[in-house]
Amino acid sequence: MERHSHESDRDPIEQDGGFDTVGSIATNVADGFTMAAVGDLLYARPVTKGYHPGLADVLRIFNGADVTFGNLETNVLDVQSKGCPQAEYGGAYCISAPELGPDLKTMGFNMVSRANNHTLDWGVEGMRETTRALEANGIVHAGAGETLGQAGAARFLETPRGRVGMISFATTFSPMARACDPAGAAPGRPGLNALRLTKSTLLPGEMLEDLRRVREVLPGYNPPDKDPDKVVLGRTIYRAGERAGYSFEADTRDVADILRNIRRGKQFSDFCIATNHGHEPGVWSRDPPDYEQSFARQVIDAGADAYIVHGPHILRGIEIYEGRPIFYSLGNFFCQDIRTPVGADMFDAYGKDPRFDTDAEVTVNEMAKGYPTVEGLVGPQSGVEFYESIVAVSRFEDNQLAHLSLYPIELRRSERFANRGVPRLAPAPQATAILERLQKLSEPYGTKIGIENGVGLIQLDISNYRHFQRRVVRQ
Repeated sequence: MERHSHESDRDPIEQDGGFDTVGSIATNVADGFTMAAVGDLLYARPVTKGYHPGLADVLRIFNGADVTFGNLETNVLDVQSKGCPQAEYGGAYCISAPELGPDLKTMGFNMVSRANNHTLDWGVEGMRETTRALEANGIVHAGAGETLGQAGAARFLETPRGRVGMISFATTFSPMARACDPAGAAPGRPGLNALRLTKSTLLPGEMLEDLRRVREVLPGYNPPDKDPDKVVLGRTIYRAGERAGYSFEADTRDVADILRNIRRGKQFSDFCIATNHGHEPGVWSRDPPDYEQSFARQVIDAGADAYIVHGPHILRGIEIYEGRPIFYSLGNFFCQDIRTPVGADMFDAYGKDPRFDTDAEVTVNEMAKGYPTVEGLVGPQSGVEFYESIVAVSRFEDNQLAHLSLYPIELRRSERFANRGVPRLAPAPQATAILERLQKLSEPYGTKIGIENGVGLIQLDISNYRHFQRRVVRQ
């Protein structure tokens, strides 16, 4: 039996001749198990009873799915009675009407992640009200809680084809939103499940030397060690690199906690989803940060049957690792740009006055100044990719991923601000462009995407992955 190198850590409850009873990472779902996954739900107003031509065609894709997943990047509350805008927030005050709970259920969503940079935009009360709205409508959620233990724990959905677990965490978040556990007499702190990253700015050697000279003439320079390949200036870490860019290192304690929670989640489920909200290296980049492929593979090795990233708001590539899908970003499923209320701090940030200007005018200004351009794009096309995405439908047979169907969508960017952001199937030329872009983004991972009738297809030979059923991971 193929095993990892941690043979000495073997749990005594494991059986010699086959699957272990606790640590197995094998999928255990009935044939035909299907997961429909989308990216960010920047979702402000209910849509299922409104006039949104084409939305019903998108929602039909969810029909028959055992799991319909998205990242809930908003707070669901009546701000007149609960919550208040925080001084530290995720770049915009994401808020949604209380009717969004039943609206999500009507659309077919039954699992959502909660850990993201907007989790505490409206404070702990906003977080708690969102929890109430989801639970009142039977929607399983993970990533936020009263302590780190609660925020990091797996949550479970019962389906006719197997029990599904989900672990949610974020690498992009407001520092004050990070949950913690009790310590001695100190209580825990409500918030989100965080994966902290240390960011370094990479510079060619001669540029690093210029920074070093600047640093040495500034007062208070007394580094504990003089690393020739590192300069710290104004709390920013600069390192030598072949070309300018960014590098990220994941906090080892957070990684250990997340992998343990994935293992725990898989021990109680037949199918386990791990999901991360991260903007790194920036929402302008079509490529994931340098730490993420290695980390994603660790997540799969720990027991996840799918690793789903959201947050960059644009599509990134797809990798199939050990017969499990890794989505490096699924972009946006909703991008409703105008929301209300927005909070006084946003008026200040965009030079508006609440005595004269409106919430909508603040948001329009935010989009003009705050939305970064996608790398390589300029002018009117620079923001198009924020309004183009896919619905990814994964079907499993014989406990292996058999095929992935990728349905291109667009979010009505051409409509007026009040109406844009609601998905519909992309027309043929646009659908082809979206899928061809995804083909190129997935090539570095060895993933081949075919296109048939405007739908992307990844077909797998499940016999190549049968050995994976017997692998056991002990972290």
